[in-house]
Amino acid sequence: MNLLRLPAVPPTASTPDPSPSPTLPEEIEEAGDAFWTWFTGWPLRVLIIVVVGIVVLVLLRRVISHVTERIATGVPRAQEKGWKDWFRRSPIVGDALVMANPLASARRAQRARTVGSVLNSTANIVVGVLILLMVLTEIGYPVGPLLASAGVAGIALGFGAQSLVKDFISGIFILIEDQYGVGDVVDLGSGAEGVIEEVQLRTTQVRSIDGTLWWVRNGEILRAGNRTQGWSRALAEVRVPVDADVDVVRAALGRAADAVAADPEWADEFLEPPSVRGVDAVTDFSMSFTLHAQVKPGMQWDVSRAMLRAAQAQLRGVKVLRTDAVESGEG
Repeated sequence: MNLLRLPAVPPTASTPDPSPSPTLPEEIEEAGDAFWTWFTGWPLRVLIIVVVGIVVLVLLRRVISHVTERIATGVPRAQEKGWKDWFRRSPIVGDALVMANPLASARRAQRARTVGSVLNSTANIVVGVLILLMVLTEIGYPVGPLLASAGVAGIALGFGAQSLVKDFISGIFILIEDQYGVGDVVDLGSGAEGVIEEVQLRTTQVRSIDGTLWWVRNGEILRAGNRTQGWSRALAEVRVPVDADVDVVRAALGRAADAVAADPEWADEFLEPPSVRGVDAVTDFSMSFTLHAQVKPGMQWDVSRAMLRAAQAQLRGVKVLRTDAVESGEG
């Protein structure tokens, strides 16, 4: 007897899978959790270090620029308001100094801006190096060998650039100490004598009377003679015949000095009344007298020429000069 065999029934699609795969939203959520877990580690700390470093650098530069520009421009302190009034000096003194000596104000502005530029550069280097070292530490890079190699490289660079570093340091002290500034007449030695045209951190430019422009390295300046800082001394040397009456000559030169001091063209240039010294030198043919006066910076040469002209006129009036004596004898 043949039995009817029924075909096997295949499993239906509704049969549950014992290990279901995650859906797409779950995968996105897991990836997001993994990213935030990674980001809240060293990347977040590095980002915070960079942001804080940039903020600190910006604040430092703003403070340095504000202070140096305030010193450079010299805004009258009477215009300031607020709590800073308790820490101010008298505005009358500073404003009077600026008005009396514009050259000093320009020199102060140049010195302040140059020092501010140096401080800004220093802040950039210091803050930048600190940020770099902290970032390297956070990402796990050993900074010890880096610092050691940087120290060796710095020593080698220092030996190779000693003169450059010396020039920069000397330039900073020249500006801070106000040894000289643009427009001053100076003698820096080695023939570099003339008017200062520019003061930089590494070099100083001096224009001599013949038009030569001297570039002097600040580190090589061992002495600096400034003829136009604070005040100047006008000197006028006058020579008369050796047989002239000393009292007559001194009286004539005194009248000449008084005439120049009373001249409206030169009266404002004097800081003290001019005077006449006695006999400074005697030779076989002449005697030397000197008129001198304390004058404003840079005006000593013009005042000296004016006193020489007045002295010549007075000496001719009293027949002291040899040419007048000869003409009088021939007449």
